[in-house]
Amino acid sequence: MLALHNMNRLHWHLTEDQGWRLEIKKYPKLTEIGSKRSETVIGRNSGEYDGKPYGGFYTQEEAREIVAYAADRYITVIPEIDLPGHMQGALAAYPHLGCTGGPYEVWKIWGVSDQVLCAGNDSVLTFIDDVLTEVMDIFPSEYIHVGGDECPKTEWAKCPKCQARIKALGLKSDKNHTAEERLQSFIINHAEKFLNGHGRQIIGWDEILEGGLAPNATVMSWRGVAGGIEAAKQKHDVIMTPNTYLYFDYYQTKDIANEPEAIGGYVPVETVYNYEPMPADLTPEEQKYIIGVQANLWTEYIPTYSQVEYMELPRMAALSEIQWTMPEKKNYEGFLKRLPQLVDIYDVYKYNYAKHVFDVNAVFTPNPKDGTLDVTLSTIDNSPIYYTLDGTEPSAASQLYTETLKLKQNCTFKAITVRPAGNSRVVTEEIAFNKASMKPVTMLQPVNKQYEFKGAPTLVDGLKGNGNYKTGRWIAFYKNDMEAVIDMQQPTEISSASISTCVEKGDWVFDARAFSVAVSEDGKNFKEIASEKYPAMKQDDKNGVFNHTLTFDPVTARYVKVTALAEHSIPAWHGGKGNPAFLFVDEISLN
Repeated sequence: MLALHNMNRLHWHLTEDQGWRLEIKKYPKLTEIGSKRSETVIGRNSGEYDGKPYGGFYTQEEAREIVAYAADRYITVIPEIDLPGHMQGALAAYPHLGCTGGPYEVWKIWGVSDQVLCAGNDSVLTFIDDVLTEVMDIFPSEYIHVGGDECPKTEWAKCPKCQARIKALGLKSDKNHTAEERLQSFIINHAEKFLNGHGRQIIGWDEILEGGLAPNATVMSWRGVAGGIEAAKQKHDVIMTPNTYLYFDYYQTKDIANEPEAIGGYVPVETVYNYEPMPADLTPEEQKYIIGVQANLWTEYIPTYSQVEYMELPRMAALSEIQWTMPEKKNYEGFLKRLPQLVDIYDVYKYNYAKHVFDVNAVFTPNPKDGTLDVTLSTIDNSPIYYTLDGTEPSAASQLYTETLKLKQNCTFKAITVRPAGNSRVVTEEIAFNKASMKPVTMLQPVNKQYEFKGAPTLVDGLKGNGNYKTGRWIAFYKNDMEAVIDMQQPTEISSASISTCVEKGDWVFDARAFSVAVSEDGKNFKEIASEKYPAMKQDDKNGVFNHTLTFDPVTARYVKVTALAEHSIPAWHGGKGNPAFLFVDEISLN
C-alpha cells in the first residue's frame, strides 16, 4: 500500500508500555518478559479486562527481512525506540532501570505510564547505548527515532538519583522549563550524541523541545503544528504529523455507532486532503525546514490487518497529494473525481477500504434569519440523491433532492444515492427542534480555539453529539466556563432547560460542575431562575454523554443565559491533577 501511494518512509514504532516488540540480544528479557502482558483492558480503559495473555515480537532476522522488502520498493524503514517514557515493558524485564526498582508489569491498560527510565541511573545510559547499537545494526536508515513523547516527570521529581543528576548537571527551573524537563533533554542529548557518533541522526516527537532541543534533532510535530513551527524557527528540520489532520486511528465519520471501535477523534478524507504542511506563520526561509509529512496509525483498537486497510484507505491517497502536490494545484473536488480510478486498483487487490466518500455528503447549517435548519446534499459523482423525513428507508422511489432543504420541525432525516453499481449507505440524522433551535447565540466567554468547529450555533442546531467529542458536534471551553446568551427574538415562555456534556476523563475532558439559567428583557440585566451544582468526578465515573436538565416555574423572557461551569482543578486521583479540564457542551434545549 505504501508503494502504491508513493510513500517512501515507514516509521516503525517498536516499544511501548504495553509491550517490547524487537529482539535485543544483549537484553533477552526484553522479549522473554517485556513482550508479554497478562491481559488487556476492554475498550477505553473500562476497568474490565479480557483475561487473555497477549504477546509477540519480531526477531532481528524478521526485522531485516522487512527492511529488505521495503528497500526493494524504495521505502526506508525508520525504527523508533521510545525513550525515556513509554518504557514499562522494558522495566518489567529489567526493574533496575526504573526509579523505584519495581516490581513492574507490562502495562495492561492504554495511556501514559508514570513509570519511566531513571534519568539518574548510569546503567540506563548504558542500556540506551546498547539497544541503539543493535537497532543500528538492523536498520540502515540515516534516522533513528528516539521518541521523547509523553514522559511524566512524577518519579523523577522524587527520585534521589534523578535529583542528584539534576544537581550535578546544574539544571535549573525557569519560566520556560522545569529542571526535570531539562533532565529529559539530557537523556535525548545523550542518545543523539551516541547516534551522531555512528553517523546517524535522531528524530523525536515535539516534546523534545521541552528542556532544550538537542543540537541536530529533527522534530516530529504531532500535538498540532505549534511544535513544528517552534522547531523550524530554531532552524531544525521538521516532519509535520498533527493529530487533528493526520491520525488515521481516528474515526472517519460522525456515525461512530456503525464503525469499528477507534481511539476517538474525527479525521475524514476531506480534512486530511485540506491540510497544508507549510505554516503561514513561517518565513520562506523557515519553511525550508519543513521536510515532510507523516500520518500515524496506532493500533490499540485495531486487531486485524483488514481493519488497518480500512483505517488507511482512502485517507492515504489524500496524504499522498499533501506530500507530492504543490498547494496551488490541490483541489479536493478534482481529487474526488480521480479517486474512483484508484479505488479500482483497491478492488483488484481486494483491499478493505472505507467507502464514506461515496456516501451522501450532508451539510447542516442553522439559519437564524429563517428559523430553519438548512440541509445541502452532494455526492462525489453527482449521482441522484433520494431522501425521507419520516424515518423510512430511502430508495429511488423516495423524494428526489433538487435544492437546499429548509427544515422547521423534528424529523428523522435519511438520504441515499443510487448508482448502477449499487446504492450507497444510508445517511441518518435525528433532528430535534426546541424553543432555542436556530436562534442567535452570543458567547460571553470564549470558545476554545482548538475545538471551536462551527462555534456557538452548534449549541442550537438541533443536532445531538455522540460520545466522540471531536466530531464537530461539540464545542469546548478550557480555563473558562460556558456562558451563552440566546436571543429568543420575542418574549417566549420557558419552564425547562437542558444541556449535554461529553466526558472522556483520560483526555482531561470532564463534566460540568454547575448549571444555571437566567433571563432578561434587555440582554444586559439577568435574573437567575434555576441552578444546580454537581460533585467533582470520581475515578470510577463512566465516560460518555451526560445530560443535565433544570425545571422551574414558567417564565417569559426575550433573552436566556445558560451557564455551565467547567472543572477548574482536576481531582487528585487523575494524572492531570490540579490542572483545568476541558468542558465540551452540545445542544442547549429550552422548552
